[in-house]
Amino acid sequence: MKVKTFLLLVFILFLFGNCKNNQDDAVKANYLDFSKRDDQFTGGIKMIPITTPIGKFKVWTKTVGNNPTIKVLLLHGGPGLTHECFESFDGYFPNQSIEYIYYDQLGSYYSDQPNDNRLWTNERFVEEVEQVRIALKLDNTNFYLLGQSWGGILAMEYALKYQKNLKGLIISNMMASAPEYNKYAEEVLGPQLRPEVFNQIKIFEKNKDYTNPKYTELLFKYYYTEHILRKPLDEWPESINRAFKHINSNVYVFMQGPSEFGITGNATLKNWDIKSKLKTLTIPTLAIGAKYDTMDPEHMKWIANEVQNGRFLFCSNGSHLSQYDDQKNYFSGVIQFLKDVDSENFKK
Repeated sequence: MKVKTFLLLVFILFLFGNCKNNQDDAVKANYLDFSKRDDQFTGGIKMIPITTPIGKFKVWTKTVGNNPTIKVLLLHGGPGLTHECFESFDGYFPNQSIEYIYYDQLGSYYSDQPNDNRLWTNERFVEEVEQVRIALKLDNTNFYLLGQSWGGILAMEYALKYQKNLKGLIISNMMASAPEYNKYAEEVLGPQLRPEVFNQIKIFEKNKDYTNPKYTELLFKYYYTEHILRKPLDEWPESINRAFKHINSNVYVFMQGPSEFGITGNATLKNWDIKSKLKTLTIPTLAIGAKYDTMDPEHMKWIANEVQNGRFLFCSNGSHLSQYDDQKNYFSGVIQFLKDVDSENFKK
């Protein structure tokens, strides 16, 4: 009797495994088939209409691939940067048949850029993401949200209001408290610079001389190459240089402020803090931190433990743009998370 039960179990497992392999093969075979999609003519690009308190605008999206159960909407940083910061995903996601959507938020280069600071609020951006989700027909059977830097703030805010629409959440290189980020930048990262360099930078900031070419030169040469992207400037990817070239400085300064050592001045994000709310998140969540990041990796680990179903990914060689300077850890961890949630094998 025991032998029959064992053989039956083996047979069931064989059938289940074979069915799963057939599903995976079908996704892989149809991954680049646009023939049944309404955006074939544009190669996956859609200009999505959105409604705001001051009128209607359009935002740019581009979908890559087809996967009915894994669709990742990418929220770029800044605020005011572009989807170009994610172009390294082209080297990893297609090979795993992961569908992903590039997206320039309102005010960013490829989308409409209205000149009205009333638009640049967390609440309005959250509603924009929700309108994009609806337009792309994403739901909790397939919708993953990945936000990096400012995009991480937006992703957390969206999840706090609309987690019922999500299958999974990825918070990449962003803390849950602007004051704690400020403290980390001022007390930990700044003093790691050579004293004469840090003192020069602080003098420029004290005098609010943020547009001085010397200030920019010091930041890029000594700070950015250590904590933003750990490569010599002449080796920075063209996509990152292009994203910086396309930044909407008005949106960036209005929300983030002019300083790179925290969120300062009258920036609207200066006092942002949602730490106390994270425990309400029940969806599978991946928090990504990096050893050399501008964000405290221990805080990212805390986020993973604070949410109800969190996992922490540590990029031991990475900085703020770990998707470029620690791709081995970054992409293996992100892909594993997506696969685990999709197969219902997610564990903390």
